[in-house]
Amino acid sequence: MSKGRINLVHIYPREMSIYGDLGNTRCLASRLRWHGYEAVVHQHHPGTEFPEDAHLVVGGGGQDSGQARVEADLERNGDRLKALAADGTPMLMICGMYQLFGNAFITVEGRSLPGLGILDVTTRGNAKRMIGPVVLDTEFGEVVGYENHSGSTVLGEGQKPFGTVRSGMGNNGTDQTEGATTGNVFGSYLHGPILPANPAFADALIARAVERATGQAFEPGTPDDSLADQARLRQVRRLVG
Repeated sequence: MSKGRINLVHIYPREMSIYGDLGNTRCLASRLRWHGYEAVVHQHHPGTEFPEDAHLVVGGGGQDSGQARVEADLERNGDRLKALAADGTPMLMICGMYQLFGNAFITVEGRSLPGLGILDVTTRGNAKRMIGPVVLDTEFGEVVGYENHSGSTVLGEGQKPFGTVRSGMGNNGTDQTEGATTGNVFGSYLHGPILPANPAFADALIARAVERATGQAFEPGTPDDSLADQARLRQVRRLVG
């Protein structure tokens, strides 16, 4: 018997999920089932109605052209997303969607794409890309992933990063910050995708979604995370010893 139904919303899976970030949605849906919950996955596309009752929202990376294609719909649903964020809905935004959840993304050509301002970050496109494996220290322990972005992101004063870079470039390659977090909203450049390799972080998002959906504390199951743990540990040892 299901412990409860969790509505998982993946925004712009066609335009903004080109670096394997669909794997985050699949990971969350699978882990919800392994923990004994019913996962209902909704895909939100430009021009469609945003799901009425969202308990967990994820978005992925994309090219500048993809960001431009979702810009109007993101503005149309901006108030809804801001309200969900303010109400404590857990959200994970990767790469391009992380940038659009910030204040603005300024392309290499100088075009400014306004963001939602949920995260106090500003991003500028660069000709040089930041590519490679990453190791972070976060409140969820060591987190690993793979970055591939040309945007250089700067945190606003007082904005909390998602993690501290131990290996890799992170937000901008200079200040050792990676991603940003406000409330239950997390932005990060880490692909991989990030959640299968970091089950503790995935379960933290799930726990917050469960509490929102059911009003009850998260009751975890006993998934076997041994392979994910081995893979994460090997990347940490390889990059930082």
